[in-house]
Amino acid sequence: MINNFAANNNMDITSKENKIKDDSIEKIVNFNDNGDYLKSCPTVDDQIIQECAYLYHPCINCTRSLDCRYGALDNYTCIVRPKVVCNGSRTFNKTAMCRFCYQTERWEHRCEQKANCNSVASPLKFYITNCTVSDEIVCLGRRRFYKRIRCAWTGGTRWGVALGLSLILGGFGADRFYLGHWQEGIGKLFSFGGLGVWTLVDALLVGIHHLGPADGSLYI
Repeated sequence: MINNFAANNNMDITSKENKIKDDSIEKIVNFNDNGDYLKSCPTVDDQIIQECAYLYHPCINCTRSLDCRYGALDNYTCIVRPKVVCNGSRTFNKTAMCRFCYQTERWEHRCEQKANCNSVASPLKFYITNCTVSDEIVCLGRRRFYKRIRCAWTGGTRWGVALGLSLILGGFGADRFYLGHWQEGIGKLFSFGGLGVWTLVDALLVGIHHLGPADGSLYI
């Protein structure tokens, strides 16, 4: 009788462990499954079906324990999300660096650029913006995060054009008009480039990037 009780007890423990494991997998696979990810993933309507191991975010969910050593390569367990069609095992490993998504390199995520801030100010100007990790990057935590980045945007003003105008038509204020400094441009026009002195000074300032667009943007 004691043996039967122990056997039943073991069966209960095993079933509970399996249920916990199943629930964990269910949470990993199905969290926030609103179906929007299917727009970027292969489905039954696609003629070419690729291997599951070649899929990227958002078609898969990858997890890793938090005790991995930061900066070292480690194995992430990836599971293909529901309704995504692919060939091969739907659970596989990917080797990637142990780090959180906000710790990725600048070229591994894209950030929303904000204009109308002074990119040439001293001291340097910074702003907070949203950044999103590229789909092929595997990392821990949220793939969308806030980041403080330097104000560095451009309105399409070309340094070569500004320098050429300053050297050729600087006496008429063409460089100042091109850069958006209208008042200085008018003053330069009616003073014939400050009798040549202003023209030489502006050509030097543009050449060393000290004189830039009036809106605070950078040259391209």
